[in-house]
Amino acid sequence: MGRNKDNSAIKELIVPVTAVLIGLVLGGVLMTLTGVNAIEGYKALIMGCFGNLEYISETVVYTTPLIFTGLAIALGFRCGLFNIGCEGQYIVGLIGAAVVGAMDLGLPTFIHLPLTMLSGMACGAIWASVPGFLKAKFGIHEVVNSIMMNYIALYLSHFLVNGPIKDPGITSPYSREILDTAKLWRFFGQDSPVRVNSGIIIAVAAALLVYYLLFKTTIGYQIRAVGFNPEAARYGGISVPTNVVAAMFISGALAGLAGSVQIMGIQFKFLDIFAFQGYGLDGIAVALVGKSHPLGVLPAALLFGILQRGSQTMQMLAGVPKETIGIMQGVIIIIVAAEGIVKGWLPIRKILGTDKKTVGKEVGRA
Repeated sequence: MGRNKDNSAIKELIVPVTAVLIGLVLGGVLMTLTGVNAIEGYKALIMGCFGNLEYISETVVYTTPLIFTGLAIALGFRCGLFNIGCEGQYIVGLIGAAVVGAMDLGLPTFIHLPLTMLSGMACGAIWASVPGFLKAKFGIHEVVNSIMMNYIALYLSHFLVNGPIKDPGITSPYSREILDTAKLWRFFGQDSPVRVNSGIIIAVAAALLVYYLLFKTTIGYQIRAVGFNPEAARYGGISVPTNVVAAMFISGALAGLAGSVQIMGIQFKFLDIFAFQGYGLDGIAVALVGKSHPLGVLPAALLFGILQRGSQTMQMLAGVPKETIGIMQGVIIIIVAAEGIVKGWLPIRKILGTDKKTVGKEVGRA
């Protein structure tokens, strides 16, 4: 039994690992075609991510919000929902944490810090509940509603940071800085340029909690049942609308938590956002590569964090066009999404031990 589980886990890793390898090879080919030494390009990637303590720190800083948004989208996928609204939920999480964190209520750290974090989570959860409710009550597709909510969040943030929550002491559109009692602990000091902080610990803990929720609790079983087959779940006495709203609520809370951690550990204030920052959209890629599994999200988020951080040094040190990294990411996502086709490739089919009939069914599902 244990051996079968091990084999199943290995098989699940085949497609993502193959996708990453093909993406890296294609990236090398593109670098060569543009006149760049591929080896030097990848050296610059590694140096930019792991060359010194500050670079390692920035890689972790890039990775942390991707863990949260990847978890948010993965949980939605498990319920058969496409929560493309993580971008907006992240923004309202930023706002909620910035507002509560800046309130001078005379609270000690052990109260003010979790209160600030929970405020961002609550904002994200409420924001995601709107498309969840519309989906559950009226059958309106969550993608349409989530995109709408993204833009409402973006323009609402413009209004708030240029008016009600703007720091009156400065001309720039910033909110007031949060109090020290609401700041996450930076491992090398609050004033250090090494910005890595306890947010990464919270992100890993969140992944473990989501894993426990999905696979060890009744509500997790119900969420997965609804995602697997809503009609069968309904026939089995599981409320589909309730679990749709619950899944979106929890998903939004995770995206809002990404905003909280960003404010509390990195920015310390809300800065006017002129365009989506991409954490929500990149979270879709993280969830896909992580196979919608909470523990798979961790290495997937690290991969995309490395690519995002390393693309800057590849451009500066090796002259690699930044678009090359975008193409590599796109190839990785396409290959993972077309899982059935990849498993139909002869070498992969031999490793997996699947026959043509099985592969045909998988291609049909893909």
